[in-house]
Amino acid sequence: MSVRRLSPNQPESFAFSAETLKEVNRWIANYPPGKQQSAVIPLLWLVQKQEGWVSEPAIRVVAETLGMPVIRVLENATFYTMFMLEPVGTHALVQVCGTTPCMLRGAGELIKVCKSKIGRHDHRSADGKFYWQEVECLGACSSAPMAAINDYYYEDLTAESFEKLLDAFAAGEKPAPGSAIGRQCAAPAGGPLTLTDPALYDGSRAKKIKIPNLPAKEKA
Repeated sequence: MSVRRLSPNQPESFAFSAETLKEVNRWIANYPPGKQQSAVIPLLWLVQKQEGWVSEPAIRVVAETLGMPVIRVLENATFYTMFMLEPVGTHALVQVCGTTPCMLRGAGELIKVCKSKIGRHDHRSADGKFYWQEVECLGACSSAPMAAINDYYYEDLTAESFEKLLDAFAAGEKPAPGSAIGRQCAAPAGGPLTLTDPALYDGSRAKKIKIPNLPAKEKA
């Protein structure tokens, strides 16, 4: 496992916004008395949704809010790779899947696009809008290659469609997530190939069945 460390560049302080604080209190209330520390993961996620990343001052605020040692919150923040430990792009956090199915289907071309349009991996772009990294399997193998951008999956990508996607984010747009070729869930490209007969679902093929060992009806 790679070593994950906090960014050397930290803000002076952190505070929950009024809106986020409502969510903080809602999550804490989900746990019985004495078990509020179980909310550490949700609170760290709320920090990230507010700031885009998890800073050292934020870790201290979470620890104080939950009444737990700072080191325990730090352990969670550095263990789970879903928490970003340095500032990310203002417009998009791009995570390209580089595991075998995606790599066989063209993830390498997506990575080339990231390098040419954004720059080095695990660094913010020069304009501060983007941050990209290569990650392990994101579970969308049937629609490879794919990338997670902010909170959503973008699948069945090509270098060309990926470039257009990044251009849209750069322009401040929020492209609809999903398959670039209109694939339905994990169906084959072009649509389902089996179990397409409507008669399978409209009840017309249903036949009466005899349930074995069913007690006989009593005569009135």
